[in-house]
Amino acid sequence: MRRLLPTLGLATMLVVGCGQPEPPAPPSHPVAPVEVADPVAVTIPAIGAHSSLIPLGVDPDGAAEVPPVHTPEQAGWYEPGPEPGQPGPAVLLGHVNGAGRPGIFARLHELRPGDDVTVDRADHTSITYRITRVEQLPKHDFPTAAVFGDQPETVIRLVTCGGTFDRTAGSYIDSVIAYGEAT
Repeated sequence: MRRLLPTLGLATMLVVGCGQPEPPAPPSHPVAPVEVADPVAVTIPAIGAHSSLIPLGVDPDGAAEVPPVHTPEQAGWYEPGPEPGQPGPAVLLGHVNGAGRPGIFARLHELRPGDDVTVDRADHTSITYRITRVEQLPKHDFPTAAVFGDQPETVIRLVTCGGTFDRTAGSYIDSVIAYGEAT
């Protein structure tokens, strides 16, 4: 399983534009990875979202990469973490808007518990997750451990910006996070 746990806390907070929390602790008993094919697309029928997925890593400054803002319809998956279908949180990132257009996750805040998210993989299989909750919170309260931290379940996290746009800072003041479990 691909992991860069020492950088997760810093990477997460830089993605959402705030300080530097403690990174999650590595698992006390590492689990053998479950091999799955790379994710290639995500579909969220409840909000009319569909995108191919590009791998996202960590930039030279230690921040998690995000999809290019000039193509806000593009979603990406955080490649250093678990892939969809592996135990732990598969994290997908997308913009709420960019280049004067709505982004892939423009309506993420509208998801409700019970809505489905399907991730297609390169081997022509797919995995479906059911949304359990959606939260919007100030970026300085970003729940790093809940989004990126190790856990035994196969889960997904969808992350974007939200709230009011701060023109001075050039970013939104909140994060919107949807949590889901494999069905």
